[in-house]
Amino acid sequence: MDIITATIMGIMDIMGIMAIRDTATDITVIETTNEDIRGGFSSYILKFKKIKYDKQKKLMQGDDYMRSVGIVAEYNPFHNGHYFHLNQSKEVSESEVAIVAMSGNFLQRGEPAIVSKWTRTKMALLAGADIIVEIPYAFAVQKAEIFAFGSVYLLDALKCSSICFGSESGSIDPFFHTVELLKEQEEKYNQKIRFYIKQGVSYPKALALAYAELEKNKDSVDLSRPNNILGYHYISAADKLNSNMQFFTVKRNTAEHDDETIHDDQIASATSIRKLIKEEGNLNRIRPYVPESTFTEMDGYYHTYGHFHDWEDYWPYLQYRLATMGEAELNQMYDIEEGLPYRLQKAAQTAESFQSFMEMAKTKRYTWTRLQRICVHALTNTSRADIHSAGEAPGYIRLLGMSAKGREYLNKVKKDLSLPLVSTISSFPQDMLALDRKAALVYSQALKEPARKDLLSLEYAQPPIMAD
Repeated sequence: MDIITATIMGIMDIMGIMAIRDTATDITVIETTNEDIRGGFSSYILKFKKIKYDKQKKLMQGDDYMRSVGIVAEYNPFHNGHYFHLNQSKEVSESEVAIVAMSGNFLQRGEPAIVSKWTRTKMALLAGADIIVEIPYAFAVQKAEIFAFGSVYLLDALKCSSICFGSESGSIDPFFHTVELLKEQEEKYNQKIRFYIKQGVSYPKALALAYAELEKNKDSVDLSRPNNILGYHYISAADKLNSNMQFFTVKRNTAEHDDETIHDDQIASATSIRKLIKEEGNLNRIRPYVPESTFTEMDGYYHTYGHFHDWEDYWPYLQYRLATMGEAELNQMYDIEEGLPYRLQKAAQTAESFQSFMEMAKTKRYTWTRLQRICVHALTNTSRADIHSAGEAPGYIRLLGMSAKGREYLNKVKKDLSLPLVSTISSFPQDMLALDRKAALVYSQALKEPARKDLLSLEYAQPPIMAD
């Protein structure tokens, strides 16, 4: 049925956005060409589709509770694009509560967060998020597939009704077509991946090349784009978990995830914002691109701790680790392959900075991102055995913060949670949180005393941050 002749269930006027529901096709189309939260996101045209999927014929998860939407994020730092996505996630999913699974102090691409997880939690709560939980280190500093699985597992355990993610595609149906396609042609796909890896290309490149050779009879998603890749893995994870969560997507139009250049007056990627801070050293320069609450928290962090975190802060520690570890010990680090220890140790002998070290170590086979993750694991002394002992799925929910509405939601669902809810780690078995505690210890090393000690103490003493 054409959207013009569709049965109209409701028309919403939210920040200049019109939404029309077609009940026959169960599709919601949302459009805007200007105006937004800070006076004009440039030329946004967003489309959301509320999906029809076989599993959603079952009772929709969350119907017995307040309706909630899950978001996977890093907020490094929280910016205007995040604010827009957060608000639209609630609107398109018709949710009362936004639950964010957020990386801790070290991130998926193998980087230290610019400010601590506690400050980033405050940013999200002040911008309208309702519950923030931490993705455990064992799932946060990982390739996309494992990162997505751990995140979706947590959101499913928290009884989320839906998940909304940003993508280059902007349409949800191709993601589901792609999940089914790769299940149907799994053997051929895996064979092609192994073939390309043997040719010396990186794992992500091998995935893209193998995928390009598959036979496709429906619209499929472009898996060469970073947000599309994560979106695919979110839906694939939900499929493996037999979850009833719905999925929505928001099209990214202005700033790419890792874009270092600013192209808009009010929208910039987190990467370009961090670069601006590092190169110009003037926090006021980022003010147009972040909510005022983010600016205030960033300014407060700098005045409290005197520093923003960057890989170069940890380079002396990494260089020492690589210089003093034997080859056998380095080979036990998670995600490292035979032959790579020698290359890393050789580069560490002559490199004068982390940047120059990475330029020496990077090859066609070992991407920058994968090498950074390996370096984080070496820095935190995280072995294969450590990751293996963490289990195939998160074993707890670490609560970082919540709003009044978030507290209401947790009070309603907590008796039905399948995982223990951790508010302070002092009251929880230490072995399960060993990797997170170690990551917090290493992260604090970028600061001088007494700031280092003060930040580290939060890992043990800080209760969930409350925002009303």
